[in-house]
Amino acid sequence: MTDLTTPELLLQLSLRFLPVWACMAVILTGSIATRRKTGLYGQIFDSPIGVAGFSLVLFWVLTAIFANQIITHDPYGQFAGMKNALPGSAIPGADEDTYTWYLLGGDNLARDVFSRMVSGSRIVLTVSPIATIFAFLVGITLGLPAGYYGGRMDTALTFAANLIIAFPVILLFYLLVTPEIRAGGPAISFGAGHVWQASVPNVLAAIVFIFPMIFFCLFWHSRFYVRPVLRNVLVAITLGIGVWVYLGTAFDYDPTGIFLIEPGLKNIFAIIAVVGAPAKFRIVRGQVLDIKTRDFVAAAQTRGERPWYIMLWEILPNARGPLIVDFCLRIGYTAILLGALGFFGLGLTPESPDWGTTINEGRKFLALYAHPALAPALALMSLVLGLNLLGDTLREESLKD
Repeated sequence: MTDLTTPELLLQLSLRFLPVWACMAVILTGSIATRRKTGLYGQIFDSPIGVAGFSLVLFWVLTAIFANQIITHDPYGQFAGMKNALPGSAIPGADEDTYTWYLLGGDNLARDVFSRMVSGSRIVLTVSPIATIFAFLVGITLGLPAGYYGGRMDTALTFAANLIIAFPVILLFYLLVTPEIRAGGPAISFGAGHVWQASVPNVLAAIVFIFPMIFFCLFWHSRFYVRPVLRNVLVAITLGIGVWVYLGTAFDYDPTGIFLIEPGLKNIFAIIAVVGAPAKFRIVRGQVLDIKTRDFVAAAQTRGERPWYIMLWEILPNARGPLIVDFCLRIGYTAILLGALGFFGLGLTPESPDWGTTINEGRKFLALYAHPALAPALALMSLVLGLNLLGDTLREESLKD
C-alpha cells in the first residue's frame, strides 16, 4: 500500500468526519429555519461571526460525541515503523482489518496523531465544561447572598475572591498540582481500610464538590417552600444522591465504584473551579447589586417572598445574559488552562491524548517533526476561537434585548 497524496489525504480526512458533517447539516439547517422562535439562541444565526463560532464549537462537540466512530486506530496503540511518520503514511504490513494509513502521521512513540487528536477532543470537551459548571455553581451560590445582603459577608467574600484573582494562575497551578503537594497532608481513615489523603488539592476538591448539593437544595427549598411535602422529597432525593456522589468524587469512598474519578482529574476539576469561581462570583455579585434595586424585586419583597426565592427566581433569571456569555468564554479559557497544565506536565497522565499533553510531547521534536504538535495545537486554537466568536456574538445580541 502506497502513501496518500495530498488530495487523497484530504478526501480520507473528510470521509472520517462524515457523521459530524451530517449532524452539523441537520442542526444548522434546523436552527436557521427556526431562529425567530428560539430567542437568544436563534439570534446567533443573524450574525456571520456567530454562525462561524457556533459551527466551530459544534464541529468539536460532535467530534467528541462520535470519536469512537471517527478514529482510525487505538490512540494508545503503536505500529512498528510508524515513529514520526509523515501525514498520509501507509502502515507497513497492515492486515485487512487495520486502517491502512496514519492520516496525520505518527508521533515519537509511533502512535496515530489523528486518533489521539480526535480522542483528545472528548477529554477537553468533558473536563472544560464540567469544571466551568463547578466554578459557576460556586460563584452563583456565594455571589447571590453577597450582593443581596451586603455587609460583612459581602466584604469577606469579595476580599477572598480578589485574593485568589491577584495570585498568578500558573504559579497557583504549580503549587497545587505538583506531585509533592498532592502527596502531602495527613492520612484520614474512613473505616473499612479506606484512607483519604488530606492534601491541599484534595481538601479543595472536598470544598468545591459540595457546592452543587448546596445549590440544588436551596433551589428546591426556595421554589417549593409553600409545598413542604414536595420540597422535602426533592431535598431528600438531592441529598441522597448528592452525598453518594460527593463521597465518591471528593473522598474516593464509593464501594460501588460508580462515582470514583482518577485523582489527577479530580484535582484538575477542583483547582480550575477554584481559579475560575472568583470571576463568576464578581459577575453574579455585580448583577445582583444592579437588579435588586428594580421594581419587580421590590414587588416580590412586598409579597413576602423569602430572600433565597428572590435571589434564585427573580434576580438570577434576569442575570442570565452575562452569565451565558461568560460561560462560553470561560469554557475556552478552561480549555487553554487544561492545555497549559498538560504542556507543563501537570495535567493528566503522560500517555493521555488530551491536547495539552500531546502538544507537550510533540514540542520536544518540533524542529524535526512539526505534525505531532501542530494537529492538537490547531484543534485547541480552533475550539477556543469558536468559543470566543460565539461568546462575542451572544454578548452583542444580549445587549440588544
